[in-house]
Amino acid sequence: MATISLGFGRQNFRLFKRSFLLLKLIAVVFAVLLFCEFLIYYLVIFRCNWPELKTPAYDGEQETLEPVLKAMFLADTHLLGEVRGHWLDKLRREWQMERAFQTALWWLQPEVVFILGDIFDEGKWSSSQAWADDVERFQKMFRHPRHVQLKVVVGNHDIGFHYQMSTYRIKRFEKVFNPERLFSWKGINFVMVNSVALEGDGCNICSEAEAELIEISHKLNCSREELHSSQCGDGQPLPRSAPVLLQHFPLYRRSDANCTGEDAAPPEERGTLFKERYDVLSREASQKLLWWLRPRLVLSGHTHSACEVLHGAGISEISVPSFSWRNRNNPSFIMGSMTSTEYALGKCYIPFESTVLITYCGTAGFLVVLILIHFGFLDSPFIFGCQLLRKFKTV
Repeated sequence: MATISLGFGRQNFRLFKRSFLLLKLIAVVFAVLLFCEFLIYYLVIFRCNWPELKTPAYDGEQETLEPVLKAMFLADTHLLGEVRGHWLDKLRREWQMERAFQTALWWLQPEVVFILGDIFDEGKWSSSQAWADDVERFQKMFRHPRHVQLKVVVGNHDIGFHYQMSTYRIKRFEKVFNPERLFSWKGINFVMVNSVALEGDGCNICSEAEAELIEISHKLNCSREELHSSQCGDGQPLPRSAPVLLQHFPLYRRSDANCTGEDAAPPEERGTLFKERYDVLSREASQKLLWWLRPRLVLSGHTHSACEVLHGAGISEISVPSFSWRNRNNPSFIMGSMTSTEYALGKCYIPFESTVLITYCGTAGFLVVLILIHFGFLDSPFIFGCQLLRKFKTV
């Protein structure tokens, strides 16, 4: 009887050891998942803070504090469609963007968010049903409180390049996203341009886009010069502020050769010459925009990499990198503290994809070693250390 009891005791002990190993494995896997899929976004984005304006605004001899608008700028989310979108790729990259966006909203509390085009990856050819599915996923990922405004600029992947775009695709996009080209808040004017339509070949869509921009230019000039004549109409005048120009295609530049920073294009790609009307706007279209609108700041996307360029009389253009891991390892977005006369920009990085992958691979390796030690294929580090000490003592 004693022998039988002893046998049952050993069997129970083995079952206990296996159960304990399983609990340890589950605990490690759960902890790593929690860290990589939730906590890492808070740890990284908590380091971001709104940039401070260097100087307060002055009105004559008396200092007046203008209201500061907190604006967030991101670009090129490229939500995958039904044709090129593998389910695992969708799950991984869209979860990353959703967590990063929702964490940034909760921590930074922006008042307005601008997305600078290429919201979707296959809007240029997607069917009506595929488009509806993509829009539903976008609205879930980029959900936001009512007090936060979300403004979207159209990109070439949303409606196609010039030779692909059509009135149908543009109307489909504008039905979901407000088509307004001029947006003013807290004394700041934002002009949102359909840069795909600035081909300059006189097509109907291009002509309509240019006519809209000329009308906006007229309104801005009236506000700058404080004209209230019959030429400016009787409508509500715009704030007397040079606008912020938002578009998908960058203004013309030869290449990214002068771009620097860890999220700029790779060194081997910076010298590649850009193609007008494909990588950047044409010289003519760029000059027209600068002449018509006279912006104080330009923000654009499309290249998926960061860059800062000066145009004309010192007008700064910021190229905003892609927000998706699918396009770069180190996505980021721009934070802007703005008044009608001043602005300050800062960059906020979201977790690097390589950091998450290294964490998962390191954990997988650790679990393999733990299992091998448990089944006796490897000595535990403690036993190995003791054997090593004994060896040194006998020498």
